[in-house]
Amino acid sequence: MLKSTVTPNLYRLSYLSNVGHWNSSIGEAVNQGQSQKALALFRQMKQNGLEPNNLTFPFIAKACGKLSKPSYSQIIHAHVAKSPFQSDIYVQTALVDMYVKCNHLNRAYDLFVKMLQRDVTSWNAMILGFAQSGHLDRVLILFNEMRLDGIRPDSVTVMGLTQLSSSTKNLKLVTALHSFGIRIGLETEVSVANTWIAAYSKCGDLRVAELLFDGIGAGFRTVVSFNSLIAGYSHLKKSFKAISFYKRMLFDGFHPDTSTIVSLLSSCVQPEALYHGKLIHSHAIQLGCDFDVSVLNTLISMYSKSGDISSARYVFDSIINKTCVSWTAMIGGYAEKGDLDEALVLFYSMEASGEKPDLVTMLYLISGCGQMGALEIGRWVDLYTTTNGLKNIMVCNALIDMYAKCGSIRDAQELFRTMHERTIVSWTTMIAGCALNGEFKEALDLFFHMLEFGLKPNHITFLAVLQACSHAGFLEKGWECFDLMTKVYRINPGLDHYSCMADLLGRRGKLKEALEFIQNMPVKPDAGVWGTLLSACKNHRNVEIGEYAAHRLFEEEPQAAAPYVEMANIYASTRRWDGVAAIRKMMKCNQVTKSPGQSHLLVNGKSHAFTVQDRCHPEGSLIYEALDCLVLHLKEEGYSSHSEEPSDLEQI
Repeated sequence: MLKSTVTPNLYRLSYLSNVGHWNSSIGEAVNQGQSQKALALFRQMKQNGLEPNNLTFPFIAKACGKLSKPSYSQIIHAHVAKSPFQSDIYVQTALVDMYVKCNHLNRAYDLFVKMLQRDVTSWNAMILGFAQSGHLDRVLILFNEMRLDGIRPDSVTVMGLTQLSSSTKNLKLVTALHSFGIRIGLETEVSVANTWIAAYSKCGDLRVAELLFDGIGAGFRTVVSFNSLIAGYSHLKKSFKAISFYKRMLFDGFHPDTSTIVSLLSSCVQPEALYHGKLIHSHAIQLGCDFDVSVLNTLISMYSKSGDISSARYVFDSIINKTCVSWTAMIGGYAEKGDLDEALVLFYSMEASGEKPDLVTMLYLISGCGQMGALEIGRWVDLYTTTNGLKNIMVCNALIDMYAKCGSIRDAQELFRTMHERTIVSWTTMIAGCALNGEFKEALDLFFHMLEFGLKPNHITFLAVLQACSHAGFLEKGWECFDLMTKVYRINPGLDHYSCMADLLGRRGKLKEALEFIQNMPVKPDAGVWGTLLSACKNHRNVEIGEYAAHRLFEEEPQAAAPYVEMANIYASTRRWDGVAAIRKMMKCNQVTKSPGQSHLLVNGKSHAFTVQDRCHPEGSLIYEALDCLVLHLKEEGYSSHSEEPSDLEQI
């Protein structure tokens, strides 16, 4: 009797001990990122005749989620369905999260609604699944249902929803979640406060972000607290504030990590911040962060955007295991600099190394082609994206912009017509392309056609439309669109919109009206607005208003050469040589120099730069001999290179 009672208990203890051993091994593999190993262990466990329990399945579901393989997920789900644990809340929640990670939201939701019991973890898995996929409407519905179900949201819920709000730049929702978090007593949790700091920073409200940071007790702040605010400064390119705050972080005894360095470097992307970028690079070396590939990639981007392309290339060449991001950052640096030749050489090297270009790589190349007017290379990139399955809506929009900038508006229109889906960006890009190429009526027709489709224009759309009206001289249409923007769509005009209207009035010779319009603007006019008025004064030889606009520009940008040259041309066009002399004297006193003009030509895929009075091109003798022949031919045809009015006064 004793024997029959003890033996089964010993057997059961041995069985549980074995299952626990397997669970421990599987869990360790999952936590170390070895998901395939975890699945192999699960298979061996089954082959040894052991049945998984309610602790095994969550580990395996997590492994499947990390691998993001739907077929594996379905197999594990089938195993659960055959087990005694198919109604276990812990196991079911793990399956919901598994399907979410595999981007099978519908299956996750079907499983979620069938759960007989749901706790806060179950709701969080489903809510955050929709949140990460950008389904804001579904998220808010689930959030309300969760509360109606009597489940109290926790810090994970609030942090997840806050991150969604910040990614969509929805400041109102961030504020609402902040208020809700305070109401349920989460304001004292440092991790929640850090999330709110990051969210407000991304939404551009650094004042509240700083208040939240100061509200965290000095003894409770973490590196993440500092990183969240530094990332906010970086997002808004406030390099000096980011570095000042970094000094405070070091003074308070916190040890920076890789995220700190990446954010600091990301803030130093303007030429004026290059010196500070180099200091951060030096500090990264001292901290031992310079071997981290994310830091190295950010350094490439920082040096490229700051204009130091040689340093960017030095960092790039030092990377042993280059990633797609490494290649793309360097290709983008050359493309943005206008060195399309080197960008293409690197692109071919990238392919030869076995690294596949991604969407960002192609977008950089397309942008470079548009910048340099490299139409044939742009067409090749178009074909490459089609052949390699990279031609999504973003690439199509970029290609439309490229074709328009290269002067091939027909290619842009053809691509636009063949697009199966068009966003507001697609329409805006096409409208701007038509305006750029003199197709002003077509631009306006597209705009009103877009409105008929029910699409809501944004401030960039209206800027493209107003530019079309300005260049065409459509004053009535310009006012109609301006009123449509402000009164119907309630969009506050920016300085660029005001500049377009001032330009439109100026082109039509209504200089007094243009000046009154500028003076009555609700925002302070910048150099662009005054420059527009000055150009109009040059075209209509209006000295009085020109002098007023020029002096405003001298106050705004005393070192800029353009207003001096424009005003000198206005004086010269009215034979006011004393005025020309006075401008020359002002330029000399203010040490203003005029940069020589430069042209770019693309021949056989290679870009050639030509600067005024520069005869250093290797083929210079042949080029200028050909130009002399053309000049002679033009003279024989009766063309004179000298107009009655003085030209651009290059001698200034």
